Amino acid sequence: EVQLVESGGGLVQAGGSLRLSCAASGFTVEDYSVAWFRQAPGKERERVSCISSADYSTYYLDSVKGRFTISSDSAKNTVYLQMNSLKPEDTAVYYCYAGDPDRNYWGRGTQVTVSS
Repeated sequence: EVQLVESGGGLVQAGGSLRLSCAASGFTVEDYSVAWFRQAPGKERERVSCISSADYSTYYLDSVKGRFTISSDSAKNTVYLQMNSLKPEDTAVYYCYAGDPDRNYWGRGTQVTVSS
């Protein structure tokens, strides 16, 4: 069964850190471009960060540059998002995504809440 399962969300004070994990099963995550998206209440889902399967280049949303780091571990078939210096505006449900031109996979999301 193809699955992406996120974990690592929670409640943290502003300035704190969290590391989100996205465990893939049923496919090899390094064969796909992978990304983290987030959606805050009343807002559209936005792409936070991604790694391209073509050249392993990375992308970061301007508001998270210098604070968030995306990485992957092929041995664990897992993608991570290290989030430092968290701000209340980072509060959202974070979703893991993996895709190529033919397939798209989404996780169910993990809640991140940053208190001021």
